[in-house]
Amino acid sequence: MEYIKCNNIALGYDGKIILEDLSFSVESGDYLCIVGENGAGKSTLMKTLVGLSKSVSGEVKLSGGVSRKEIGYLPQQMELQRDFPATVWEIVLSGCLGSCGIKPFFGAAEKRLASENLRKLGIDGLKNSCYRNLSGGQQQRVLLARALCAAKKLLLLDEPAAGLDPVATNEMYHMIMDLNKQEGLTVVMVSHDIKAAVNHAKHILHLGNAEVFFGTTAEYVMSKVGKAFLNSGKCGRCEE
Repeated sequence: MEYIKCNNIALGYDGKIILEDLSFSVESGDYLCIVGENGAGKSTLMKTLVGLSKSVSGEVKLSGGVSRKEIGYLPQQMELQRDFPATVWEIVLSGCLGSCGIKPFFGAAEKRLASENLRKLGIDGLKNSCYRNLSGGQQQRVLLARALCAAKKLLLLDEPAAGLDPVATNEMYHMIMDLNKQEGLTVVMVSHDIKAAVNHAKHILHLGNAEVFFGTTAEYVMSKVGKAFLNSGKCGRCEE
């Protein structure tokens, strides 16, 4: 079943066209990693998929019972956000806002879901802790738990391991892999870690100034663009 279909979309950033004629799809149960050079449009594409930005042209279509308010989204975390003065519980529970409808409060179902996701990510003991006092790895787990509260079928992650130490990075990638394989969530992730991308993803979307690739991970590893990128070490963070 197809969840996302992009047909010949063009993306713009800062008044300039940065990507044209992009077409790809995301199937139910997929794990798609978006990789590529800095400034190629990775984060802009993620914002377009969740409806925070509009494509300059082309069509982004959601299907398979997926609506944008039911997409779990973990954007890149800015330095200012790391100092947010709220408890872990408040942040995770806020991920249920989309399911509250016209209710002016969180009900028992939303609170159960938030508690379940805290437990699932191993941070239930931090429920009453202040977010700003947590380590980087703990903060990312909190934000992932928040995204899971919204994610009914689809989880979009923009560099979820950026800035984490190697141990926390490895833990984050394994949690995401488990969510895909064991929980059945469809994952679309921007990553600057090309090794992690080819180790975990089922499909790769490579955005580049010269060439765009979309296909299975095995096809990517054997492709001209994949070989060049894997051997170049160009996997720095996107600065769009």
